[in-house]
Amino acid sequence: MPKTSFLTLNRRAFAIATIALVGGVVTGLPSSAFAETPDTSRWVIDAAKARELLAGGAILLDTRGQDLKDERPVQGAVPVVWQDFTNADLPNKGQLLEDDAVLTEKLRALGISTAIPVVAIADSAKGWGEDGRIVWTLRTLGHENSFLVDGGVEALLAEGDLALKPVAVPGDFTVARTDAYEIKKEELVTLIDKPDVVILDTREPREYAGETPYGESRGGHIPGARHIFYKDLVGPDGKIVEGEALKARLAELGVGADTQVVSYCTGGIRSGFVTAVLNDLGVNARNYAGSMWEWSAQDAAAYPLVTN
Repeated sequence: MPKTSFLTLNRRAFAIATIALVGGVVTGLPSSAFAETPDTSRWVIDAAKARELLAGGAILLDTRGQDLKDERPVQGAVPVVWQDFTNADLPNKGQLLEDDAVLTEKLRALGISTAIPVVAIADSAKGWGEDGRIVWTLRTLGHENSFLVDGGVEALLAEGDLALKPVAVPGDFTVARTDAYEIKKEELVTLIDKPDVVILDTREPREYAGETPYGESRGGHIPGARHIFYKDLVGPDGKIVEGEALKARLAELGVGADTQVVSYCTGGIRSGFVTAVLNDLGVNARNYAGSMWEWSAQDAAAYPLVTN
């Protein structure tokens, strides 16, 4: 066997390390405790906090659609879309997969680990609130160390490109599902007209009024639902409306400190964003992931819709 010089070994090691760094993925690294434990009562963090977490080794999930990812790539971010974790076909497309083992495998393949925080970004102006949906998904599946960036990708990159650490794949996270942030249609239908429950329709005004532009079987809104378009929570700068102003707007809809809130949209994406923002404010909020795709496909007498 020919001798291999120390220099040759070093060159090979450097080449392997370079490939890993460029790809943003490393295999076989142990998942150790993160240096800092973030405040998991918060679902939304500012760009400065996000950059701090990322510098410490947090995982960055780019939740935008492929066209927006191509338009402004974020080097080192892990690409993901909400459809990765849901049923493929209508009317159940908005619902999370039921098999926790499958979801665990999918999340580990992304490098998701229990002790490592996850930061999600989307495009506040052009997106659908995908960052909120992904954070809602992760928290519903038991990963509380998950956050969305206020202002999205524009805010995160405003101070320059990121130097992200490679992601260790596979991660070690195991799904431990909670119902704290999710509601099913069978429970929701029993809450209609309950005085301590506010149902929020987070779709466009035309959808609330009865139009069906996104494949719903029937038009209208759930009886008693109050309308707030999900983008009404975001200001012209792409950042979430300041806390007190947002609380005042929500108070107009009947949302207070002791209110139970259920949000829905077409497939639980926009309402997932609203659910994340409301929980960040300390509101007891749940997302109806099945939303109008599922509800409108049910028997009209059992699951009514109104247009007035």
